[in-house]
Amino acid sequence: MQPTLHLGQTLEFDGNPFHAGLDAARHRRRGGVLVAEGRMLAVDEGETLRAAHPQAQVTDHGARLILPGFVDAHAHYSQTAIIASWGKRLIDWLNTYTFPEEMRFADPAHAARIAETYLDLNLANGITTAACYCTIHTESVDALMRASEARGLAMVAGKVMMDRNAPEGLRDTARSGHDDSAALIARWHGRGRLRYAITPRFAPTSTPEQLESAGALFAAHPDCAMQTHLSEQAEEIAWVRALFPQDTDYLAVYERFGLTGPGAVMGHAIHLSDREWAALRDGGTGIAHCPTSNTFIGSGLFDMDRAQGLGIPVGLATDVGGGSSFSMLRTMAAAYEVAQLRGRALHPAELVWLATAGSAEVLRLGHEIGRLAPGRMADLVILDLASTPVIAQRAARATGFWEALFPTIMLGDDRAIANVLIAGQPLRP
Repeated sequence: MQPTLHLGQTLEFDGNPFHAGLDAARHRRRGGVLVAEGRMLAVDEGETLRAAHPQAQVTDHGARLILPGFVDAHAHYSQTAIIASWGKRLIDWLNTYTFPEEMRFADPAHAARIAETYLDLNLANGITTAACYCTIHTESVDALMRASEARGLAMVAGKVMMDRNAPEGLRDTARSGHDDSAALIARWHGRGRLRYAITPRFAPTSTPEQLESAGALFAAHPDCAMQTHLSEQAEEIAWVRALFPQDTDYLAVYERFGLTGPGAVMGHAIHLSDREWAALRDGGTGIAHCPTSNTFIGSGLFDMDRAQGLGIPVGLATDVGGGSSFSMLRTMAAAYEVAQLRGRALHPAELVWLATAGSAEVLRLGHEIGRLAPGRMADLVILDLASTPVIAQRAARATGFWEALFPTIMLGDDRAIANVLIAGQPLRP
Protein backbone atom coordinates (compact mmCIF):
# COMPACT_ATOMS: atom_id res chain seq x y z
CA MET A 1 0.00 0.00 0.00
CA GLN A 2 1.30 3.45 -0.91
CA PRO A 3 2.23 5.41 2.24
CA THR A 4 0.71 8.79 3.01
CA LEU A 5 2.79 11.68 4.28
CA HIS A 6 0.87 14.12 6.48
CA LEU A 7 2.51 17.54 6.71
CA GLY A 8 1.81 20.19 9.32
CA GLN A 9 2.91 21.24 12.75
CA THR A 10 3.67 18.24 14.95
CA LEU A 11 4.11 17.67 18.69
CA GLU A 12 6.01 14.64 19.99
CA PHE A 13 6.79 13.55 23.55
CA ASP A 14 9.92 11.70 24.62
CA GLY A 15 8.55 11.37 28.16
CA ASN A 16 6.11 12.73 30.70
CA PRO A 17 6.68 16.52 30.95
CA PHE A 18 5.56 16.49 34.60
CA HIS A 19 8.62 14.35 35.33
CA ALA A 20 11.08 15.03 32.51
CA GLY A 21 10.36 18.74 32.09
CA LEU A 22 9.19 20.66 29.06
CA ASP A 23 12.16 19.49 26.99
CA ALA A 24 10.32 16.15 26.76
CA ALA A 25 7.99 17.85 24.26
CA ARG A 26 9.29 18.46 20.73
CA HIS A 27 7.41 20.83 18.42
CA ARG A 28 8.15 20.88 14.70
CA ARG A 29 6.86 23.90 12.82
CA ARG A 30 6.86 21.94 9.57
CA GLY A 31 6.80 18.32 10.59
CA GLY A 32 5.59 15.16 8.96
CA VAL A 33 3.96 11.86 9.88
CA LEU A 34 4.39 8.98 7.45
CA VAL A 35 1.52 6.48 7.59
CA ALA A 36 1.02 3.10 5.98
CA GLU A 37 -1.29 0.18 6.75
CA GLY A 38 -2.83 1.97 9.70
CA ARG A 39 0.40 2.77 11.57
CA MET A 40 2.90 5.57 11.77
CA LEU A 41 6.13 4.58 10.03
CA ALA A 42 8.11 7.74 10.81
CA VAL A 43 7.79 11.16 12.44
CA ASP A 44 10.33 13.79 11.44
CA GLU A 45 10.83 17.06 9.65
CA GLY A 46 8.43 17.20 6.74
CA GLU A 47 11.04 17.87 4.07
CA THR A 48 13.24 15.07 5.40
CA LEU A 49 10.39 12.59 5.04
CA ARG A 50 9.36 13.95 1.65
CA ALA A 51 12.91 13.48 0.33
CA ALA A 52 13.21 9.98 1.82
CA HIS A 53 9.79 8.83 0.53
CA PRO A 54 9.17 10.52 -2.83
CA GLN A 55 6.55 7.90 -3.69
CA ALA A 56 4.34 8.84 -0.72
CA GLN A 57 1.01 10.50 -1.30
CA VAL A 58 1.15 13.91 0.40
CA THR A 59 -1.62 15.46 2.49
CA ASP A 60 -0.63 18.97 3.50
CA HIS A 61 -2.47 20.31 6.55
CA GLY A 62 -0.75 23.69 6.36
CA ALA A 63 -0.33 25.37 9.74
CA ARG A 64 -2.67 22.95 11.49
CA LEU A 65 -1.31 20.83 14.33
CA ILE A 66 -1.09 17.05 14.00
CA LEU A 67 -1.64 15.33 17.36
CA PRO A 68 -2.38 11.78 18.43
CA GLY A 69 -6.08 11.19 18.92
CA PHE A 70 -7.40 12.22 22.31
CA VAL A 71 -7.89 9.42 24.84
CA ASP A 72 -10.72 9.73 27.37
CA ALA A 73 -9.79 7.76 30.49
CA HIS A 74 -13.27 7.64 32.08
CA ALA A 75 -16.74 8.13 30.57
CA HIS A 76 -20.31 6.87 30.91
CA TYR A 77 -21.64 6.47 27.37
CA SER A 78 -25.04 5.53 28.81
CA GLN A 79 -25.32 9.06 30.24
CA THR A 80 -24.98 10.77 26.86
CA ALA A 81 -28.63 11.84 26.82
CA ILE A 82 -28.59 13.33 30.34
CA ILE A 83 -25.47 15.49 30.04
CA ALA A 84 -25.95 18.99 31.50
CA SER A 85 -28.81 18.03 33.84
CA TRP A 86 -29.40 20.60 36.54
CA GLY A 87 -28.66 20.90 40.20
CA LYS A 88 -27.63 17.62 41.86
CA ARG A 89 -24.69 16.25 43.79
CA LEU A 90 -23.38 12.76 43.26
CA ILE A 91 -25.84 10.50 45.08
CA ASP A 92 -28.87 12.57 44.07
CA TRP A 93 -27.50 12.70 40.51
CA LEU A 94 -27.46 8.91 40.36
CA ASN A 95 -30.96 8.52 41.73
CA THR A 96 -32.56 11.37 39.79
CA TYR A 97 -30.89 11.16 36.40
CA THR A 98 -28.49 8.27 35.97
CA PHE A 99 -30.42 5.26 37.18
CA PRO A 100 -33.67 6.07 35.31
CA GLU A 101 -31.69 6.60 32.09
CA GLU A 102 -29.65 3.42 32.52
CA MET A 103 -32.85 1.38 32.91
CA ARG A 104 -33.52 2.06 29.23
CA PHE A 105 -30.43 0.12 28.13
CA ALA A 106 -32.20 -3.20 28.57
CA ASP A 107 -33.55 -2.37 25.10
CA PRO A 108 -30.86 -3.29 22.53
CA ALA A 109 -32.24 -0.78 20.02
CA HIS A 110 -31.93 2.06 22.52
CA ALA A 111 -28.41 0.98 23.45
CA ALA A 112 -27.43 0.89 19.77
CA ARG A 113 -28.82 4.39 19.11
CA ILE A 114 -27.00 5.92 22.06
CA ALA A 115 -23.77 4.10 21.20
CA GLU A 116 -23.80 5.60 17.71
CA THR A 117 -24.58 9.08 19.04
CA TYR A 118 -21.85 8.80 21.66
CA LEU A 119 -19.21 7.76 19.13
CA ASP A 120 -20.31 10.52 16.73
CA LEU A 121 -19.84 13.09 19.48
CA ASN A 122 -16.50 11.65 20.53
CA LEU A 123 -15.10 11.72 17.01
CA ALA A 124 -16.42 15.21 16.37
CA ASN A 125 -14.27 16.24 19.34
CA GLY A 126 -11.18 14.27 18.35
CA ILE A 127 -11.61 11.49 20.94
CA THR A 128 -10.46 8.29 19.25
CA THR A 129 -10.36 6.01 22.33
CA ALA A 130 -12.35 6.03 25.56
CA ALA A 131 -12.73 3.91 28.68
CA CYS A 132 -16.48 3.52 29.09
CA TYR A 133 -18.82 2.39 31.83
CA CYS A 134 -21.79 0.70 30.20
CA THR A 135 -24.82 -0.40 32.29
CA ILE A 136 -25.61 -3.69 34.02
CA HIS A 137 -27.12 -4.92 30.76
CA THR A 138 -24.91 -7.04 28.53
CA GLU A 139 -26.78 -5.44 25.62
CA SER A 140 -25.18 -2.10 26.49
CA VAL A 141 -21.68 -3.53 26.12
CA ASP A 142 -22.51 -5.38 22.92
CA ALA A 143 -23.93 -2.19 21.39
CA LEU A 144 -20.88 -0.06 22.14
CA MET A 145 -18.35 -2.71 21.18
CA ARG A 146 -20.15 -3.53 17.95
CA ALA A 147 -20.36 0.14 16.94
CA SER A 148 -16.70 0.72 17.87
CA GLU A 149 -15.57 -2.32 15.92
CA ALA A 150 -17.45 -1.14 12.83
CA ARG A 151 -15.55 2.17 13.00
CA GLY A 152 -12.17 0.55 13.65
CA LEU A 153 -11.81 2.22 17.04
CA ALA A 154 -9.72 1.21 20.01
CA MET A 155 -12.31 1.07 22.81
CA VAL A 156 -12.16 0.00 26.45
CA ALA A 157 -15.53 -0.80 28.02
CA GLY A 158 -17.28 -2.99 30.53
CA LYS A 159 -20.60 -3.95 32.05
CA VAL A 160 -21.30 -2.21 35.33
CA MET A 161 -21.52 -4.64 38.26
CA MET A 162 -24.06 -3.42 40.81
CA ASP A 163 -25.99 -5.67 43.22
CA ARG A 164 -27.24 -3.29 45.93
CA ASN A 165 -28.29 0.32 46.59
CA ALA A 166 -29.79 0.62 43.12
CA PRO A 167 -33.34 0.32 41.76
CA GLU A 168 -34.98 -2.96 40.89
CA GLY A 169 -34.07 -3.65 37.29
CA LEU A 170 -30.60 -2.14 37.70
CA ARG A 171 -29.19 -4.79 39.99
CA ASP A 172 -27.39 -7.96 39.09
CA THR A 173 -26.01 -10.47 41.60
CA ALA A 174 -22.49 -11.41 42.59
CA ARG A 175 -22.85 -14.55 40.47
CA SER A 176 -24.58 -13.05 37.44
CA GLY A 177 -22.28 -10.01 37.45
CA HIS A 178 -19.28 -12.32 37.37
CA ASP A 179 -20.69 -14.70 34.76
CA ASP A 180 -22.02 -11.96 32.46
CA SER A 181 -18.66 -10.15 32.63
CA ALA A 182 -16.74 -13.35 31.94
CA ALA A 183 -18.90 -14.01 28.88
CA LEU A 184 -18.35 -10.46 27.63
CA ILE A 185 -14.59 -10.80 28.14
CA ALA A 186 -14.65 -13.96 26.04
CA ARG A 187 -16.71 -12.22 23.36
CA TRP A 188 -14.95 -8.86 23.08
CA HIS A 189 -11.61 -8.61 24.89
CA GLY A 190 -8.75 -8.60 22.38
CA ARG A 191 -11.11 -8.71 19.40
CA GLY A 192 -9.50 -6.33 16.94
CA ARG A 193 -8.78 -3.10 18.84
CA LEU A 194 -11.30 -3.73 21.63
CA ARG A 195 -10.41 -4.21 25.29
CA TYR A 196 -12.61 -5.13 28.24
CA ALA A 197 -12.75 -3.32 31.57
CA ILE A 198 -14.00 -5.11 34.68
CA THR A 199 -16.38 -2.49 36.06
CA PRO A 200 -17.80 -2.53 39.59
CA ARG A 201 -19.51 0.86 39.63
CA PHE A 202 -18.23 1.81 43.08
CA ALA A 203 -18.04 0.22 46.49
CA PRO A 204 -21.47 1.41 47.76
CA THR A 205 -23.37 -0.37 44.97
CA SER A 206 -21.60 -3.71 45.32
CA THR A 207 -21.79 -6.18 48.18
CA PRO A 208 -18.54 -7.64 49.51
CA GLU A 209 -19.45 -10.82 47.63
CA GLN A 210 -19.65 -8.93 44.34
CA LEU A 211 -16.40 -7.04 44.95
CA GLU A 212 -14.78 -10.38 45.66
CA SER A 213 -16.09 -11.78 42.37
CA ALA A 214 -14.83 -8.67 40.52
CA GLY A 215 -11.42 -9.18 42.08
CA ALA A 216 -11.45 -12.82 41.00
CA LEU A 217 -12.19 -11.72 37.43
CA PHE A 218 -9.33 -9.22 37.51
CA ALA A 219 -6.97 -11.90 38.83
CA ALA A 220 -8.08 -14.31 36.13
CA HIS A 221 -7.81 -11.70 33.36
CA PRO A 222 -4.92 -9.42 34.38
CA ASP A 223 -4.63 -8.00 30.86
CA CYS A 224 -8.11 -6.49 31.20
CA ALA A 225 -8.56 -3.04 32.66
CA MET A 226 -10.40 -2.56 35.96
CA GLN A 227 -12.31 0.69 36.43
CA THR A 228 -14.27 2.10 39.33
CA HIS A 229 -14.78 5.30 41.35
CA LEU A 230 -12.87 6.49 44.39
CA SER A 231 -13.37 9.37 46.82
CA GLU A 232 -15.37 11.68 44.59
CA GLN A 233 -17.44 13.42 47.29
CA ALA A 234 -17.49 13.66 51.07
CA GLU A 235 -20.96 12.10 51.34
CA GLU A 236 -19.80 9.12 49.30
CA ILE A 237 -16.79 8.58 51.55
CA ALA A 238 -19.00 8.64 54.65
CA TRP A 239 -21.31 6.11 52.99
CA VAL A 240 -18.39 3.78 52.26
CA ARG A 241 -17.20 4.11 55.87
CA ALA A 242 -20.65 3.04 57.10
CA LEU A 243 -20.88 0.12 54.66
CA PHE A 244 -17.32 -1.15 55.21
CA PRO A 245 -16.46 -0.27 58.82
CA GLN A 246 -13.70 -2.87 59.01
CA ASP A 247 -11.62 -1.14 56.29
CA THR A 248 -9.18 1.66 57.09
CA ASP A 249 -10.37 3.89 54.27
CA TYR A 250 -12.10 3.86 50.89
CA LEU A 251 -9.12 2.57 48.89
CA ALA A 252 -8.61 -0.21 51.44
CA VAL A 253 -11.95 -1.68 50.35
CA TYR A 254 -10.66 -2.12 46.83
CA GLU A 255 -7.29 -3.35 48.05
CA ARG A 256 -8.96 -6.04 50.15
CA PHE A 257 -10.74 -7.45 47.11
CA GLY A 258 -7.81 -7.29 44.66
CA LEU A 259 -9.12 -4.32 42.70
CA THR A 260 -5.96 -2.19 42.69
CA GLY A 261 -2.60 -2.35 40.93
CA PRO A 262 -1.48 -1.96 37.30
CA GLY A 263 -4.47 -1.78 35.00
CA ALA A 264 -6.80 -0.50 37.73
CA VAL A 265 -8.10 3.02 37.10
CA MET A 266 -9.76 5.03 39.85
CA GLY A 267 -12.09 7.79 38.71
CA HIS A 268 -11.76 11.10 40.59
CA ALA A 269 -9.61 10.31 43.67
CA ILE A 270 -10.07 13.80 45.09
CA HIS A 271 -10.32 13.37 48.85
CA LEU A 272 -7.50 10.97 49.72
CA SER A 273 -5.67 10.30 52.97
CA ASP A 274 -1.89 10.18 53.13
CA ARG A 275 -2.14 6.40 53.37
CA GLU A 276 -4.24 6.22 50.21
CA TRP A 277 -1.83 8.41 48.26
CA ALA A 278 1.06 6.18 49.30
CA ALA A 279 -0.87 3.00 48.46
CA LEU A 280 -1.70 4.28 44.97
CA ARG A 281 1.97 5.10 44.44
CA ASP A 282 3.25 1.77 45.75
CA GLY A 283 0.69 -0.37 43.93
CA GLY A 284 0.79 1.24 40.48
CA THR A 285 -2.92 2.06 40.41
CA GLY A 286 -3.91 4.81 37.98
CA ILE A 287 -6.22 7.80 38.31
CA ALA A 288 -8.66 9.30 35.80
CA HIS A 289 -8.87 13.06 36.45
CA CYS A 290 -12.38 14.33 35.64
CA PRO A 291 -12.23 18.12 36.04
CA THR A 292 -15.50 19.19 34.41
CA SER A 293 -17.59 16.77 36.48
CA ASN A 294 -15.65 17.58 39.65
CA THR A 295 -16.69 21.21 39.32
CA PHE A 296 -20.14 20.63 37.77
CA ILE A 297 -21.28 18.26 40.52
CA GLY A 298 -19.34 20.17 43.19
CA SER A 299 -16.95 17.39 44.16
CA GLY A 300 -13.67 19.22 44.76
CA LEU A 301 -10.24 19.97 43.33
CA PHE A 302 -7.96 17.12 42.32
CA ASP A 303 -4.33 17.48 43.45
CA MET A 304 -2.47 16.96 40.16
CA ASP A 305 0.93 17.97 41.49
CA ARG A 306 0.76 15.50 44.36
CA ALA A 307 -0.25 12.66 42.04
CA GLN A 308 2.48 13.46 39.53
CA GLY A 309 5.06 14.01 42.25
CA LEU A 310 4.37 10.52 43.58
CA GLY A 311 4.64 9.02 40.11
CA ILE A 312 1.02 7.86 40.03
CA PRO A 313 -0.24 7.36 36.45
CA VAL A 314 -2.85 10.02 35.63
CA GLY A 315 -5.08 10.37 32.59
CA LEU A 316 -7.64 12.98 31.65
CA ALA A 317 -11.34 12.21 31.36
CA THR A 318 -14.60 13.84 30.32
CA ASP A 319 -16.75 11.73 32.69
CA VAL A 320 -19.80 12.43 30.54
CA GLY A 321 -22.62 12.84 31.49
CA GLY A 322 -21.63 14.05 35.00
CA GLY A 323 -18.90 15.79 33.06
CA SER A 324 -20.31 18.75 31.20
CA SER A 325 -18.55 18.48 27.82
CA PHE A 326 -17.57 15.95 25.17
CA SER A 327 -14.69 18.23 24.22
CA MET A 328 -11.25 17.14 25.39
CA LEU A 329 -10.12 20.72 24.74
CA ARG A 330 -12.71 21.96 27.23
CA THR A 331 -11.61 19.19 29.61
CA MET A 332 -7.99 20.36 29.35
CA ALA A 333 -9.16 23.90 30.06
CA ALA A 334 -11.03 22.69 33.14
CA ALA A 335 -7.92 20.82 34.32
CA TYR A 336 -6.00 24.08 33.97
CA GLU A 337 -8.62 25.96 35.98
CA VAL A 338 -8.73 23.34 38.74
CA ALA A 339 -4.94 23.41 39.03
CA GLN A 340 -5.01 27.22 39.16
CA LEU A 341 -7.36 27.01 42.13
CA ARG A 342 -4.74 24.80 43.78
CA GLY A 343 -2.02 27.34 43.06
CA ARG A 344 -0.31 26.23 39.86
CA ALA A 345 -0.75 26.93 36.15
CA LEU A 346 -0.36 23.70 34.17
CA HIS A 347 1.71 24.15 31.02
CA PRO A 348 0.10 23.42 27.63
CA ALA A 349 2.55 20.52 27.19
CA GLU A 350 1.32 18.97 30.44
CA LEU A 351 -2.31 19.38 29.40
CA VAL A 352 -1.76 17.77 25.98
CA TRP A 353 0.18 14.93 27.63
CA LEU A 354 -2.72 14.20 30.00
CA ALA A 355 -5.24 14.08 27.14
CA THR A 356 -3.13 11.78 24.97
CA ALA A 357 -0.18 9.76 26.27
CA GLY A 358 -1.15 10.12 29.93
CA SER A 359 -4.56 8.55 29.40
CA ALA A 360 -3.14 5.91 27.07
CA GLU A 361 -0.59 4.87 29.68
CA VAL A 362 -3.18 4.70 32.45
CA LEU A 363 -5.14 2.28 30.25
CA ARG A 364 -1.95 0.32 29.41
CA LEU A 365 -2.33 1.23 25.75
CA GLY A 366 0.69 3.49 25.51
CA HIS A 367 2.47 1.06 23.18
CA GLU A 368 -0.38 1.44 20.67
CA ILE A 369 -1.80 4.96 20.92
CA GLY A 370 -1.28 8.34 22.59
CA ARG A 371 1.94 9.58 20.94
CA LEU A 372 3.27 10.52 17.54
CA ALA A 373 5.85 7.77 17.23
CA PRO A 374 6.81 5.04 14.77
CA GLY A 375 4.88 1.83 15.31
CA ARG A 376 1.87 3.44 16.99
CA MET A 377 -1.53 3.28 15.36
CA ALA A 378 -2.25 6.27 13.16
CA ASP A 379 -5.16 7.59 15.21
CA LEU A 380 -4.63 11.31 14.66
CA VAL A 381 -6.33 14.64 15.27
CA ILE A 382 -5.74 17.57 12.95
CA LEU A 383 -6.16 20.68 15.09
CA ASP A 384 -6.97 24.12 13.68
CA LEU A 385 -5.26 26.70 15.90
CA ALA A 386 -7.35 29.55 14.45
CA SER A 387 -10.80 27.93 14.43
CA THR A 388 -12.83 30.92 15.63
CA PRO A 389 -12.33 34.67 15.35
CA VAL A 390 -11.47 35.10 19.02
CA ILE A 391 -8.92 32.27 18.95
CA ALA A 392 -7.47 33.45 15.63
CA GLN A 393 -6.89 37.01 16.83
CA ARG A 394 -5.24 35.79 20.03
CA ALA A 395 -3.06 33.22 18.27
CA ALA A 396 -1.95 35.87 15.75
CA ARG A 397 -0.29 37.78 18.61
CA ALA A 398 1.59 34.73 19.89
CA THR A 399 5.37 34.93 20.07
CA GLY A 400 5.89 31.14 20.15
CA PHE A 401 4.21 27.79 19.69
CA TRP A 402 2.91 27.28 23.22
CA GLU A 403 1.37 30.73 23.29
CA ALA A 404 -0.30 29.97 19.95
CA LEU A 405 -1.64 26.62 21.20
CA PHE A 406 -2.96 27.76 24.56
CA PRO A 407 -5.96 29.79 23.23
CA THR A 408 -7.25 26.66 21.46
CA ILE A 409 -6.94 24.67 24.69
CA MET A 410 -8.82 27.31 26.67
CA LEU A 411 -11.38 28.44 24.08
CA GLY A 412 -11.56 25.64 21.53
CA ASP A 413 -14.38 23.20 20.84
CA ASP A 414 -15.38 20.83 18.04
CA ARG A 415 -14.81 23.60 15.50
CA ALA A 416 -11.08 23.23 16.14
CA ILE A 417 -11.14 19.58 15.03
CA ALA A 418 -10.30 19.94 11.34
CA ASN A 419 -10.10 16.19 10.79
CA VAL A 420 -9.68 12.87 12.58
CA LEU A 421 -7.86 9.80 11.29
CA ILE A 422 -8.60 6.29 12.53
CA ALA A 423 -5.83 3.84 11.68
CA GLY A 424 -4.72 6.28 9.01
CA GLN A 425 -8.17 6.71 7.43
CA PRO A 426 -9.56 10.27 7.51
CA LEU A 427 -13.14 10.73 8.60
CA ARG A 428 -13.51 13.75 6.34
CA PRO A 429 -12.29 13.97 2.72
